[in-house]
Amino acid sequence: MAATSSSSKSSSSSSPQLVAAALLVAVLVAAEAVCDMSNEQFMSCQPAAAKTTNPQAAPSQACCDALAGADLKCLCDYKNSPWMSVYNIDPKRAMELPAKCGLATPPNC
Repeated sequence: MAATSSSSKSSSSSSPQLVAAALLVAVLVAAEAVCDMSNEQFMSCQPAAAKTTNPQAAPSQACCDALAGADLKCLCDYKNSPWMSVYNIDPKRAMELPAKCGLATPPNC
C-alpha cells in the first residue's frame, strides 16, 4: 500500500501548473468566452502579444475592437497565469495592448 501512495504522489506532483493550464484551455474552448472576449477575439490579439515575435507586431483593428468590448480588469487577473505560455503570450506585451489601442488600462493592473 505504501508503494501505491508514493507512486501516486510522484505523478500528482509532476506539474500542477501544466494541469491548471490544460484545464483552463479546456474551459476556454468549452466556454468560448472569457472576460467578455470570444476565443476568436482573444486570438486576434495573440500576434501582438506573442513572446516569440520580434519585432513585436502592432495590435490589429480586430484586436483593438475586441479589447474595447472586453472586461480589461478581468483580463488583468490572468496576467500571471500559467496559461499565458500555452498561447505563447508575453504578459508584459499583453498588458501594453490596451494603451496601444487607445484604451485606458485599469488601475493596479
